Amino acid sequence: MDLSLALPADLPQLVPLFDAYRQFYRQPSDPARAERFLRERLERGESVIFLARQEGECAGFVQLYPSFWSVAACRSWILNDLYVAPRWRGQGLGRALLERARAHAEATGAGGMSLATERDNHTAQRLYEALGWIRDEEFFHYELELHRP
Repeated sequence: MDLSLALPADLPQLVPLFDAYRQFYRQPSDPARAERFLRERLERGESVIFLARQEGECAGFVQLYPSFWSVAACRSWILNDLYVAPRWRGQGLGRALLERARAHAEATGAGGMSLATERDNHTAQRLYEALGWIRDEEFFHYELELHRP
């Protein structure tokens, strides 16, 4: 397995994975939208994406967004997206991507990381907890959905 930082030149291989990830979360397939979104994030330095390759094929990715924890007065990272293509699941790619994300957070001096997953995504929850992630039982998290183009 090869883990590498994604660059705009990787978009042709990354876009199909990101589009499949969006479909996993019940969004319609839209490769053009996926490409535009990822290109903007990478070109603007708004996210960090690590790609996992197996046998020369892009098999998975993790995307991190920079953030801050005000109370702790430190940098943090939001692990927003983690996806492994079905063909490559069960081979440790998700674990490797999570460990690479953690190494990046530590290397940038972050005080921590956060993520959210669906309540019924038990496979992911087991993996997160096996790697030391702790489910938040103290705070409620709210969202406000706004109209978007």
